[in-house]
Amino acid sequence: MTAKRAAIILAAGLGTRMKSDLPKCMHGVGGRPMLEWSIDLARKTGSERVVTVYGKKSSQIGELGEANKTATALQDPPLGTGHAVQAAEAAMAGFKGHAIVLYGDTPLITAETVEKVFAALDEGASVAVLGFTPDDPGAYGRLIVKNGILDRIVEFKDANDEERAVGFVNSGVLAAPAPLLFELLGEVTNENANGEYYLTDVVGLARARGLKAVAVEGDAAEVLGVNSRVDLAEAEASWQRRRRDELMREGVTMTAPETVFFAHDTQIERDVIIEPNVVFGPGVTVESGTIIHAFSHLEGAVVRAGADIGPYARLRPGADIGSKARIGNFVEVKKSTFGEGAKANHLSYIGDATVGAKANIGAGTITCNYDGYGKHQTHIGQGAFIGSNSSLVAPVKIGDGAYTGSGGVVTEDVPDNALALGRASQVNKDGWAARFRAAMEKRKTKS
Repeated sequence: MTAKRAAIILAAGLGTRMKSDLPKCMHGVGGRPMLEWSIDLARKTGSERVVTVYGKKSSQIGELGEANKTATALQDPPLGTGHAVQAAEAAMAGFKGHAIVLYGDTPLITAETVEKVFAALDEGASVAVLGFTPDDPGAYGRLIVKNGILDRIVEFKDANDEERAVGFVNSGVLAAPAPLLFELLGEVTNENANGEYYLTDVVGLARARGLKAVAVEGDAAEVLGVNSRVDLAEAEASWQRRRRDELMREGVTMTAPETVFFAHDTQIERDVIIEPNVVFGPGVTVESGTIIHAFSHLEGAVVRAGADIGPYARLRPGADIGSKARIGNFVEVKKSTFGEGAKANHLSYIGDATVGAKANIGAGTITCNYDGYGKHQTHIGQGAFIGSNSSLVAPVKIGDGAYTGSGGVVTEDVPDNALALGRASQVNKDGWAARFRAAMEKRKTKS
C-alpha cells in the first residue's frame, strides 16, 4: 500500500544574486511565481500536506504560500537546509507518511521525476535522493554510491579530490518517512566548512543505523536551480521549449516555434496555427481551427473555434472572440465579446463592449468607454455596420442592422436598421484653395 505523502518546500532564501527587491522564489517562469510551480508539483504528486518555509526577510513568500493554501513555517535565523526543514516540524506534526523536500527555485522538475523518488521509498528505501549528472558538476554536493546504495552526500567544500571527481551530484530533493526525517535531523550538527546544518547529513546518519539510502537519477535540465537572472532566463527558455514541444505533439502548428511564448496556463486546441512572434500572457484559451497571425499579444482572452486574429492584434483581459470572428491588424480588444462572424479588421479599439454576430467594425473605430471616473458599456447589435473612424461614446447602443456614418461621433442610441450621422454637415467654399495658395506664395516671396 502506498504511503500518504507530504511536501516541504524550502523558499527562505532572498537570492542576493538576483539583485532584486523581490524574493527569489517570487520571480516568474511562464508568467507564474517559481514557488507556485513547486506547490503545484507537490499537489500533482499526491501531497496531502504542503508546507512552505520562508525567511524573516521574505514575508511575501509566506503570504504566497498561504494564498495557495499551504501551511507555512518561518526559518529564523537561516542556518542551512537541514535547519530549514526542521522549521517545518511543527506544521508536520502528526504526519506519519512519506515527506519530500522540494525547493521554491527549481520550477522545472516534473511529476514523473518526483514519482520515481517516492517509488524508491515504497520499494523499501528509508531515504531517497534525486541526483543528476551535469556537464559540469561544479560546486554541487557529490553523491557517493557504492554497490547501488547511496553511502553519503559530500558537500563540495568538504569533499576531497577523489570525491570531487564524482560526476553524479545532488539536486537537493530528498524524501524519507516524516518521523524518521525529523529524528535524523535532530542528530545533524554544524561541524562543516560553512557552519550550517545540512539536510544532506541525514543520508550518512541513516546509513550509520544500517538503513537503506538510494539515489534516483533525474534529468539535469529539470533540476536547474535559479540563483541569478541568467539562471531565470535559462529556466524560462527551457520551460518554453518544453511547452512548445507538448503543444506541437498535440496538434498545434507553429511556423517558427522558437519565437512563440506561452504562459503556464495557456490552453491551445488542435489545428490552431500560430505564426511567428506571438506572445500569450496568462489566462488564454484558443479553440480549434483558429489562426493567430504574427506579432499578436493575447492575455486573459478566449478565442473561439475558427477565429482569425492579427497580425499585430492585442487581446486584453476579458476579450471573448466568437467563432469565425476576425480581429485584424492593430486592433485592440479589452473586456469585450465578439459574436460569431463579427469583424474588426484594422486600426480599432473596442473596450467594454458587446459586438453582435456578423457586425462589421470599420477602420479607426473606438469605443469611448472611460469618462475619467468609470467605465461604460457599448452594445453593437447583430449585423450592424460601424463606419470607419467612428467614435462610439458609451454608454450607447447600436441596434441590430444599424449603420453609423464614417467619421461620426455617436452619443445616442441608434435604433435597429437606422442610419446614424454624427458629424457636422459638409460645407464647400468654392475657390478657397486657389486663394489660399496665392496668399501663401505671396507671403513666401516677401520673406
